[in-house]
Amino acid sequence: MRNAEAVTFAGATLDRAAELRADPGRLADLAARPEARCLPLWRNRPLFDAGAASALAWLPLDAPVFGPAQGPAFFLGLEAGAPRFARVVPDWPGAPDDAGGFIDQSQTPHPGLPENLVFAELRAMMAGLSAADAGNAATARGLFAWHETHGHCARCGAASEVEEAGWRRGCPACGAKHFPRTDPVVIMLVTHGNSVLLGRSPGWPEGMYSLLAGFMEPGESIEAAVRRETFEEAGIAVGEVRYLASQPWPFPSSLMIGCQGMALTHEIRRDPAELEDALWMTREAVHESLARPGGPVRPARKGSIARFLVDRWLADRLD
Repeated sequence: MRNAEAVTFAGATLDRAAELRADPGRLADLAARPEARCLPLWRNRPLFDAGAASALAWLPLDAPVFGPAQGPAFFLGLEAGAPRFARVVPDWPGAPDDAGGFIDQSQTPHPGLPENLVFAELRAMMAGLSAADAGNAATARGLFAWHETHGHCARCGAASEVEEAGWRRGCPACGAKHFPRTDPVVIMLVTHGNSVLLGRSPGWPEGMYSLLAGFMEPGESIEAAVRRETFEEAGIAVGEVRYLASQPWPFPSSLMIGCQGMALTHEIRRDPAELEDALWMTREAVHESLARPGGPVRPARKGSIARFLVDRWLADRLD
């Protein structure tokens, strides 16, 4: 698919420079360079400059906002030759509770930073980010989210330690090495003639519909996963499957594999445990729903690969 990397999070320009991760001396030299910058994350929310079209906000590595403990700085890579790191900001006195909701729209300032700098949920900000900012934010968020849930060795249960500038954890007890995981998920643009299959999960905002999706299983090909998930969720048999595009999805650690599936059947038999509703929509009906956002059916939000694929299907640009 042409321009597949135009989807949010997929067009990163970062040079990950993986060969530097295991070289503490080189990393220290990079961190000391005047152009080195660090992306702060608070409760997995990156720092944004609300006064600069929602761009990421980068700080010096030793900025006071990181606290006296100065937690580990993870090396993201080089952006146009300039070192880029990420580091966690601890809670501060009076820090608010999480706002909650399907997508947290809150923007939280820090008492030690200018008012235009705010922490915000990446999903709420993603559609307005540049390719570079989106890729850096996705990398940092996904990396820290993995460390939050993998503090112990999966082999022996002992506490593990951060290694290779955040890109590995090592177990001092049994010597096992653990690496950040990525979970593959198929997301399907299932079409039947002039219609596309859409579904909604329980708990989604009223009227929100998206493409069907599901995690791949061990020993399963992408094509088999598309057919299985579509049949399990909606009772629709799928024949030909072709790959379209992919999207890193750091919520917390998925890779969305976008495919088109050609439906062999039309009657929907949904699994109520998976879908609250499912329906076929014609191109004309989808166009209408996008033109009138307050209607009964609202396709996926901008920035998601679901919306990316639907938009290109509408424009007949899937090739």
